Amino acid sequence: MDHITQEILDVLQEINSIPRCSKHEERIANWLKEWSLSNGFNVRYDSVNNILITVPASKGYETAPVVVIQGHMDMVCEKDPASSHDFSKDPVDQYIDGDWLKARGTTLGADNGIAIAMALVLAKDKDLPHPPLELLFTVDEETGLTGANALMPDFVSGKILLNLDSEDEGVFIIGCAGGLNITIRIPLEYDTLPEGHIICRLAVNGLAGGHSGIDIHEKRANANKILAGCLEAVFTDLNVGLISMQGGSAHNAIPRQAEALIAIPPHEYEDALSIVREMEENTASEYQEMDPTLSIRLLEQGEINECPLIKSKLVGDIIALLKQLPHGVARMSEDVPGLVETSNNLATITTCDNHLVILSSQRSSTDTGLTEMTKKIEDMSKSAGATVLHDGGYPAWQPDLDSALLQRSREIYVETFGEETDIEVIHAGLECAVIGSKFQGMDMISFGPTIKNPHSPYEKLYIPSVLKVWQFLTALLSSFS
Repeated sequence: MDHITQEILDVLQEINSIPRCSKHEERIANWLKEWSLSNGFNVRYDSVNNILITVPASKGYETAPVVVIQGHMDMVCEKDPASSHDFSKDPVDQYIDGDWLKARGTTLGADNGIAIAMALVLAKDKDLPHPPLELLFTVDEETGLTGANALMPDFVSGKILLNLDSEDEGVFIIGCAGGLNITIRIPLEYDTLPEGHIICRLAVNGLAGGHSGIDIHEKRANANKILAGCLEAVFTDLNVGLISMQGGSAHNAIPRQAEALIAIPPHEYEDALSIVREMEENTASEYQEMDPTLSIRLLEQGEINECPLIKSKLVGDIIALLKQLPHGVARMSEDVPGLVETSNNLATITTCDNHLVILSSQRSSTDTGLTEMTKKIEDMSKSAGATVLHDGGYPAWQPDLDSALLQRSREIYVETFGEETDIEVIHAGLECAVIGSKFQGMDMISFGPTIKNPHSPYEKLYIPSVLKVWQFLTALLSSFS
């Protein structure tokens, strides 16, 4: 491995030793402040802990335009069910497997720790020619672009932005979808648990999951939808009661696991097992290509204190709503071949505070598509007696094919590698959309090394792509003299 790649991966490992789940970036922000001061750079931070590190221009580049290099501090914290990893204190256990950097049992955090690592190595290298730089690291990108939304107009001065949060080397991203999350709350009423019932856990596990934007077109199984189908099958034929449901982990991750606590009369337990086995066989056959390790299990839990049953009429309404709510691709783009225009992720289900709470996450590259999908979900939910609350969302980033930065970047890439890049618009949220809406006239592009399966424990970074991104990045910066 070349020394630059090794240095970048070493910095990533240091970053990965610091807990930084979304909404808990205090320690990584403090580490970045200390790093900046110890290396002689000015550092600013705002009310939500977005970080801006100012790097002076190299000799001869003092009058060049300021370039903003941007990434986010937080990571999606997903792990295998068998993992004992505690994201609040344990470092990510990264390791090299051939040409890939992986993590044992958890997300790797290359999304977007690799951007921070590359920017810091760049800032410290005194021999690299570059214009004045502003290293912008935002908080809470993964749960709604919160950090970008909180940026104030005077926080950055540069009008050229390089976002290092894309995941296919050799591809320049010049546009992205907008998004919005809906929280659906269904008030629960309860009946007393009959004596003698067997308490069981109906569990869906082993799904591939993945990014709810990048991977949504691959038709990967959604654990929440499968659980709803299993409950429907069991409740249709048997006198079963529902105690609680949990599923999914984040708005932007396709749910990999879900479970329900149910109460079964002893004489119907074997019938329930038979139904679940049949559901597993049928579902595994349907998803055998994308989710080969899918499993559905009915496991006895023993006695559980104070577990009243959700009223049976409500259970029927809940199952019907979960079956009805959309998941997956709703519409493909008519303008960009192969691009998903509008989609939905039935993201999480939780039972808490006498409510069943469902989180649904919509994306679209058009305002109309996002509005229509949101209204459809809201109407379904309200018809089921739920209350609905949605966040402010974030805008789409509309592509600019006449961008001066895009033209420069394409020329530099060809000069560096002798080949053209692909230009894409993606079905995912990028902070460029928010930053572009806040800082008028910002010329932006997004690129990065190759990362597979982000937002899942199978996340991995293609190591050779790190050097290529580095070579392109440094060549691009040196061109601003």
